[in-house]
Order: sequence, then structure tokens, then C-alpha cells
Amino acid sequence: MVAVDISGVHKSFPGHWGKGGVYAVKGVSLRIPEGGVYGLIGPNGSGKSTLMKMLVGLLRPDEGHCRVFGRPASAPENRREIGFLPENPYFYKFLTGEETVRFYGRLCGLRGAALRERTAELLHLTGLEEAAHRRLGGYSKGMLQRIGLAQALVQQPRLLVLDEPTAGVDPIGSRTIRDIIVSLKERGITVFLCSHLLEQVQEVCDRAGILYQGNLIAEGSMAELTEERGSTTITLNAPSPELLAAMQQLAGDSWAGASPAQLPLETVFLRGIRKKMAEAKAE
Repeated sequence: MVAVDISGVHKSFPGHWGKGGVYAVKGVSLRIPEGGVYGLIGPNGSGKSTLMKMLVGLLRPDEGHCRVFGRPASAPENRREIGFLPENPYFYKFLTGEETVRFYGRLCGLRGAALRERTAELLHLTGLEEAAHRRLGGYSKGMLQRIGLAQALVQQPRLLVLDEPTAGVDPIGSRTIRDIIVSLKERGITVFLCSHLLEQVQEVCDRAGILYQGNLIAEGSMAELTEERGSTTITLNAPSPELLAAMQQLAGDSWAGASPAQLPLETVFLRGIRKKMAEAKAE
């Protein structure tokens, strides 16, 4: 089943005094299957947030349509089906993490034992159990993003829409958020996220689209988008000099060189942190 169907969507905004209008989205069409993770990437101002706001019913397209599970995006029934985390969510800083999740749960109609169980479940999922009774005014950026994820999930949506979920978040918090996205996919929840952090999109998404100046200029699976045609990568585990020499001779003019495999800097950082944490626990 198709979770999201965006077809021929256009959106523009008028300028001041009728001048200098902005054409934010220009004829975008894409489909997201249920249970997948789709990434929308592009530079700032490319129309990503505008497209997401149309999908969750906060904006109406000038032309085209957005459908969620077969219904128009603005249909009241979608309010329970869609969870949304905007790029800059606002929270009441005097509330604790637990109070915040309970507040949004009550807005979604939860009460009593069901609300308490759902709150505990989401605090555990987002790794905020130890900070549950701390006021949000003392939360870091990464913790606020995770409490934002909790509020977006409180009504158990089938579609989760995330606008720059890891923007301004440190590598540890960013990794936690990505792990949560992967766990949600395993539960069958469809995730639609936008980001300008390309490595993170490549890691968690099944498919992605590239938006530039309101136009969808490329779209497909991660393998399709990242394939470099006419070039092949061969990975060897600790090859001997003799093996490399033999391969070079066999390849002839096709040989382009050999160098040690490189790890992303983020992976090196996280490995170091985890090693120190394990050593501290062992002491």
C-alpha cells in the first residue's frame, strides 16, 4: 500500500505589496510505500519544509494533491495517522519531560493507565528515562529533539514526518535519533524525513529525492542514486602486497590505484566515545 502520494504539487507565496513572490514548490510528484523510510534532501530554501507542511495539512497546495493512506492530506482523520516533528519545535520549558509527553497524550485523547504506559514507553524509546523529571529548560538540543520525537509518536501514528530531526544535534544524540528511526521502520511505521546531512540520509533511508529550487531533480532507491556507472569497487580484508601486485598486473590499464579503507569521522568519534563508556563501566 502507498502511504504517501504527492502528485503535481505547486506552491507559491506572495511577496510584500504584491511584489517579489516566491515559487517554493514546482510540480513535485513522489510516492512512498507503507513501512519505508524516505529522505528528502536539498539545500536551504529548496522547498523541503513547504512540501512537508502541505503533507501534514498545514498548507494547501496551489495545484496538485497530497494524499496520506488514500485520503487528502487535510482530512481530519489524518490527525491520528500522522506524527509531525517540525525543524524548530516549541515546548513549554517549565514542564518536565514526563509532563510534556503526558500533555500531548491528553491532547490526543489518552487518559489514565493508557496514558501512563504510553508515556513510560516513549521515554524509554527515546532514552530519556533518567531525564524524565527534569524541566525542559535544562535539556540539550539533542534531548529536545528526542522529546519532540516522543510527542510526535504519542498517538501511535502510521506516518511520521520529520523536518531536520538531527539539525544542531551532537553526534551521540544524532546517532540515537537515527537508531530510533530504524527501530520505527522495523515496527512498520512509515517515516518521511528531510535533511541536508547527506550521510545520515544515506544510512537510514530506503529511497530519497533531491529537491532544488522547488524542483525534484532526482529520485530513487539509495543504490540507484549513489551508483557510479562504469566504475566498480572491490573491498579486500588485509590483502598482501603480492595479491595487490597480481591484481594490478591483471587489471592493466583499468587499475586506478589502491589505498587503505577510510571510516567516516563520525564513526571514529562514536567508537571512541563508546570505548571510554565501556571502560568507565568496567572500573
